[in-house]
Amino acid sequence: QVQLVESGGGLVQAGGSLRLSCAASGRTSGIYTMGWFRQAPGKEREFAAGISWNGGRIDYADSVKGRFTVSRDNTKNTVTLQMNSLKPEDTAAYYCAADRDFTIAPRRTAALYDYWGQGTQVTVSS
Repeated sequence: QVQLVESGGGLVQAGGSLRLSCAASGRTSGIYTMGWFRQAPGKEREFAAGISWNGGRIDYADSVKGRFTVSRDNTKNTVTLQMNSLKPEDTAAYYCAADRDFTIAPRRTAALYDYWGQGTQVTVSS
């Protein structure tokens, strides 16, 4: 099993920044792609960003491209999502997810991910 724990959420004004972290523990040797998803009240969970096992392939949703940056440190089993120029529409619970399947590029479908964190709330005020 793999455990994922997110941290770094909070309340920020529009235009501000937050840095989310995800720490993985347990059987982490079988993890490849890591993804960040978000879910706003009344909406489906959506892909925000993903990074392949070695960081060689990174993907962003169009809505966050140019503002969010995903990175990983495999020596520490951590994944980070740096969020800049935040907008009120970025308000959501953010989830870290791990994909055990080896894929060249991160996948955008939540159902394909095997492990999930408990989520951390990000609220952006206007």
